[in-house]
This record gives sequence, C-alpha cells and structure tokens, in this order.
Amino acid sequence: MDLTRQHDLRAWRPTALLLFVVGLSACRGDKSPPAGESRPPAAAPTAAAVAEAPGDSSIKAQPPAVPNAAEAKKYAGSKLKYYSEPLGVGAELDKVMVQQFQKDTGIEVTIIPRPKDATETYAVYQRLFQAQSGDVDVMMMDVIWPGAFAQNLVDLNEKLGEAARQHIESIVQNNTVDGKLVAMPWFTDFGLLYYRTDLLQKYGYPKAPETWDELEQMAKKIQDGERAQNPNFLGFVWQGKAYEGLTCNALEWIASHGGGAIIEGGKITVNNPGAQKALARAKGWVGSISSAGVTSYEEEDARNTFQGGNAAFMRNWPYAYAAGNAEQSPIKGKFAAGPLPHEPGQKSAGAIGGWQLAVSKFSTQKDAAIELVRYMTSPEAQKFRATAGSFIPTIPAVQQDPDVVKSLPFLANARDIALVPRPSNSTGARYNEASIAFFQGVSQVLQGKQPKEVLGQVEQRLTRALR
Repeated sequence: MDLTRQHDLRAWRPTALLLFVVGLSACRGDKSPPAGESRPPAAAPTAAAVAEAPGDSSIKAQPPAVPNAAEAKKYAGSKLKYYSEPLGVGAELDKVMVQQFQKDTGIEVTIIPRPKDATETYAVYQRLFQAQSGDVDVMMMDVIWPGAFAQNLVDLNEKLGEAARQHIESIVQNNTVDGKLVAMPWFTDFGLLYYRTDLLQKYGYPKAPETWDELEQMAKKIQDGERAQNPNFLGFVWQGKAYEGLTCNALEWIASHGGGAIIEGGKITVNNPGAQKALARAKGWVGSISSAGVTSYEEEDARNTFQGGNAAFMRNWPYAYAAGNAEQSPIKGKFAAGPLPHEPGQKSAGAIGGWQLAVSKFSTQKDAAIELVRYMTSPEAQKFRATAGSFIPTIPAVQQDPDVVKSLPFLANARDIALVPRPSNSTGARYNEASIAFFQGVSQVLQGKQPKEVLGQVEQRLTRALR
C-alpha cells in the first residue's frame, strides 16, 4: 500500500469505522525492529516484581460473563500471566474482566502491567522471546508488531479462526503472517482533539479550532484568562516524550501541514518544507501554550492534566473520552472531541493505532491462554469496553450496537479525517529503528534545534535504516 494514501471519513456513521483500518494491512508481514543501538532493550519485568492481583476497580459496570465458560472450565486451575494495559481506564477494565474470567472458568490470571511506553514494551517482549521465556502467556500487541513477533506467537486459526471472521477484515489480514493468525483484533484507534466546551463558550468561541493558527490563538487567550485563578493552567497538552507516541503526534502534524508521509514510494521524504513548518510550529508550543514539561508527556500525563481541569485542549486517543466523563471527573459534561486542526487547504490527520492480543509460543498453558484471548476479544467484551471505556470495537456488528453508538458520540464529529498509517510497510524489519530515528529527531526540535538541520540528520538515519 502506498503510504501517501489517506482515508476520507466523510458522512461518519458507525459502519464508517470500517474505514479506520484500511491502512492497517500495510503492516502485514512486518518483521519489525530491533530496538536500535541508541536505546538498549529494557529489562523484562518479573511477575514477582510487578504482578498485581485483580482488586478493587473504579469500573462499576458489570463485565459480561464468559460466553463459553463450560468449555473453558476444562482448563480450570491453569495459571496465566497476562501483559496488560499499564494505566488508566484500560487497566481498570482489564482488572474487572480478568476477575470475571477467573470466576467463570477457574483459570487463574496474574496481571502484569506492560511498560506504558510502547517502545519499551517492544524491547521487553524482545528479551522474553530471545530467552524463550514462559513468563508471559497472553500479551498486548501494537498494530505494527504482529509481523515482527510472528515466529514467537501461537497460530490462533484452529481455535479462533471462526471468531476472527467477525472482525474487520483488514485488521485480521494485518495479524495474519504466512497464513498464520498470530493475534486477535482487540480495539482500533486514531488521534483526536479534545476541547473544553465550557471554556470555549466563556471566551467567546462558537466552535472548536479548525486550523493550527486558530488553536494557538484560542489556547493562548484561554490560558491567559484561566491563569488568574489557576497558575498551572495550560492551553494545549499532547504526547511530547521521545517514544512511539511522539511518532504518531508528529505524523499528524506533518500530514496536516501538507508534508505528506516521512517515507513515500520507498523514498525518504521527511525533510520537506511542510514537515519543517509543522515541527517549527510544535517547537513554538513548548513553554508557550504547552509547558516545557510536555516533552516528557505520554498519553496518561496529558489525560490527567486535561481531565483535572488544567488544560483547554488535548491531543489523545479515543479512550480518554470515557475517562473524562466518569462520575468523579472534574470535566464531566464540559468537553467534546473531534478532528485535530490542519493548515488551510489541508485535511485534519489522525494517526492510526490499535492493539491486538496474542499468545506466546513459549507459554506452557496455551489452551487456557487462548480462552482468555477468546473472552477479551469477544463481541460481548468489545461492547463492554466500548461503553465503559470508549475503546473502538473491531467487530462491525458491535460498532453498530445502539449502546455503543450512544457511548461514542465523538465519532459523529470526526469528519474529514485523513487517517495516517505509520510507515511499517516501507521499513519492514527495521520499522522500530526508523521510528526511533524519527521521534528522536522530533524530540531534538522540541528541545530547541532547527527543524531543517535535524530533519536532514533524520533523513540520513532513515536512509541507513532502509538499506
């Protein structure tokens, strides 16, 4: 698939969510990444060090029963280790769903929160697989990883192939490597702009910003006004740490400035005027409408700031919507979400994300592990995660469920988004190396270096990575 291809999401309806993942098949067959010499792999967490038994949760809704509990009970007494969501509403959902699974099946599950940084998670998995370790049974997989880890993952076709037919075809294709279904689709994602509707009204703005200039002007005015009562208030928060999340943010900035993709048609195109302008703009946010500390922000840092009532605008994934509208949230009913801004004449851009669940080939409890994956990716579980946590289902029938449509109202506002895939099809086995080169370069710009000079260096690193 040509990386320059982007997907227009006009006339959004639940069925239009099918368009989200057309670009995901570009990742199929990736044999992604050693983590690059500049970032040594992190040590794998041990179960003893970080395991946490499912306990009390802020999720009050009742998770669904295990649909095939009678069959799964054959594996009662098995003990699994599940590398789960590390923080936020996703972690809370994992806890309550694992509790339900244990109750219904008798299979014991130890939750091990994966590193919150996706790049570090990749390195942990790398080390576990290199050691052929049995310390992981079920694990989360970023959408760009199935091809990279395929040789270490169980082929799920025999037991879950029929269930996989319910999911969006292009995600299933993305997760199928050499004819083997190595991961089950779990949820899909794309970048959104969150904004405080009450503050827009307070400062005389009838609608959310459409261009980056408008966002900067609104953010500055609201920030200046709110700091009279709240000195820590910020105009705009986003993911600025040097990690995979910055790759996603920067791809959105560049595409929405007319800078295209960083690799197009097998050629490195990252150093172009649109990309330079986009990164220069982002550099100007640091210490202005964003704090200097935004260069250490990941998703939860941004969400906690915005949800705490300390920011006017935020870039984040759909999961933050349900969290912001939780009962105890200070901003419940005071915000909305929609497309990220763009330059005049360009389209709003949203990086494609999403996660899968997979079973390690080195698990000693493969059958029990497959039953956990079956439950967590089932229609019932996907509906629960959508309504309780605003995770976008990968099953079209669930996307169209009236309760899901009601729980994800931001989708109706997300028109004209160009969905931007990460360049895993062009970089193949060296995607991680390429992404690291890119986000480290972007980070240097955010720290004060000139975009043209840095992007020239990134271009050289990407050229080496593609050889």
